[in-house]
Amino acid sequence: MSHDHDHDNELDPFAARVRALETILTQKGLIDPAAIDVIVDTYETKIGPRNGARVVAKAWNDPDYAEWLKRDATAAIASLGYTGRQGEHMQAVFNTGETHNLVVCTLCSCYPWSVLGLPPVWYKAPPYRSRAVIDPRGVLEEFGLTLPAQTKIRVWDSTAELRYLVVPMRPKGTEGWSEEQLAGLVSRDAMIGTALAKEPEGELA
Repeated sequence: MSHDHDHDNELDPFAARVRALETILTQKGLIDPAAIDVIVDTYETKIGPRNGARVVAKAWNDPDYAEWLKRDATAAIASLGYTGRQGEHMQAVFNTGETHNLVVCTLCSCYPWSVLGLPPVWYKAPPYRSRAVIDPRGVLEEFGLTLPAQTKIRVWDSTAELRYLVVPMRPKGTEGWSEEQLAGLVSRDAMIGTALAKEPEGELA
């Protein structure tokens, strides 16, 4: 008897619950798995974090846009056509040499889908949601990001009313780069605050 299928007990608890719920709803004819696959693919491959990366790149290259983003992130982001689910009320927070920003949602998993795509599994996990507030420096170190001791870490708690986008510092050596090239240096994690923008080595200049 073939035994090459997956078992729920091989999944983390959250993923197992999602799979069980999807199975039940499919059996009852309430959802179409193909439609769900299309939605997931849209957010993972067509939207993903690329929208947010373009917002950051424009802010890096356009001081006027950066100021607008600081004043009214919702409008500034919408001007690029990025609106929709959980992206109606946005605030952009800018990293500096003195302050590093980190985003968490302590109550659930509020997340700006329209600019960052699907939230990573760890963003929803209770350990991240609690420890990001209690020990942000330690959490960042676990992500491989060790900041100077003098750098202040500011934690922003997303809610159903307001979601955050971290604008990382622009890497040195990218003067004259196009917005498209700059966007390639901006990862999803950098816009949550668990990483920095990528260094330009190996990128097209």
